[in-house]
Amino acid sequence: MRIEVVVDVKTTLGEGPLWDVDEQRLYWIDSKDGRVFRATEDGREVRCWDVPQKIGSMCLRKGGGAVVSLQRGFHFLDFKTGDVELIHDPEPDSPNNRLNDGKVDRMGRFVAGSMDTMEEGPNANLYRLDPDLKVTKLDTGIIVSNGPCWSPDGKIFYFADTWSEEIRAYDYDQETGAVSNRRTFTSLKGRGGGAPDGATVDAEGYVWSALVYGGKLLRFAPDGSLDREIDMPVKKVTSVMFGGPNLDILYVTSMSKQPLPRFPDDPQPRGALFAIHDLGIKGLPEYRFAG
Repeated sequence: MRIEVVVDVKTTLGEGPLWDVDEQRLYWIDSKDGRVFRATEDGREVRCWDVPQKIGSMCLRKGGGAVVSLQRGFHFLDFKTGDVELIHDPEPDSPNNRLNDGKVDRMGRFVAGSMDTMEEGPNANLYRLDPDLKVTKLDTGIIVSNGPCWSPDGKIFYFADTWSEEIRAYDYDQETGAVSNRRTFTSLKGRGGGAPDGATVDAEGYVWSALVYGGKLLRFAPDGSLDREIDMPVKKVTSVMFGGPNLDILYVTSMSKQPLPRFPDDPQPRGALFAIHDLGIKGLPEYRFAG
């Protein structure tokens, strides 16, 4: 196993690595500073797009461009012009919330949740954006939405409310996009002081979670048991995604500054995009939004 820095743009809050198999390019974001980045597998040809608000996540569209979950709702992003167009703000009466992490299911729906910006109260929700641009609320009572991902067959949806310190599992109806039977997939309490942030599922059906403030990546078997633990060179790791031509490189984002003063800092180099090679594990291709 080999860990290297791929791009060091010192993101204030690096998040959401997304490998696109069609373009063979990696996207990631700076949530705090409102930026979308793109690069080759080895960190060349870096491009950046500014968005007008804090950004929680993004997905690519089948017809080109992207959907971005910004502080005040879902938006389209046109890569050619840089223009941003509002789709829908699901929480117009919740000024202390913003949209956060999200991913696309097998049918081309974008599932993303919101977060309490003070990361204290269970005031946030989980949403599904359908290709016809209808927005449906899937769950409530969330502090910080993170780590949405699916089992290889798409029938189990994983999700973390970060400060509950657990990863949840839901039954996922691929035909309707409905969730049911919420339960605890695994608890991360007592694992080095961190909490579950971004996540992905590999081709073997194992869940990878970035332990933010804990400086670790954890791999869980489908039964929720811990299979592997990787120590990272920084404490504030935020998310993970497999990419590269063979989907066998694990990309890891990190933050350079804690979002609130009460959260721990560390003296290590941070804000970089990392790549982990030679794991002997492959990921799954991410889907594009069908709308």
